[in-house]
Amino acid sequence: MITRSGMIKAFTFTAANVDERQVLPELLEGKTGFVGADKGYLSSELKDEMKQSHINLQTPYRSNMKDDRSPQFLKWLKNSRRMIETVIGQLTERFNMEIVRTKNLFHQSNRFIRKILSHNFCCLLNQQIQHPITQFAGLIGC
Repeated sequence: MITRSGMIKAFTFTAANVDERQVLPELLEGKTGFVGADKGYLSSELKDEMKQSHINLQTPYRSNMKDDRSPQFLKWLKNSRRMIETVIGQLTERFNMEIVRTKNLFHQSNRFIRKILSHNFCCLLNQQIQHPITQFAGLIGC
């Protein structure tokens, strides 16, 4: 989970064969408000479950589905998704998050946590020097 500006706010670890929709309630525990997600979270049952927890889950619709939401909201949702892809790209390309060099979950999760902290630290540095928050090229050697 990231903020609108690109800072990583929450995360969870699961096995690769676990459906991401199953861990969403754990990830959002104690949180309320608006949550944007990708089409992988498109489920009326999940949306109803989240609504009971005071979470407004919004996803893009499939091309064959009718969407009555405003064009401004859809643009905002698309821009939010672009930020998510930017953060994922930074974690994989700049921090090599996809490389697994450990043999157990403890060491792998600690490795991921250090990379997530590094990402957020770079965001804070950019904020301090008034650069775009997710533009790391000037902070980290490419």
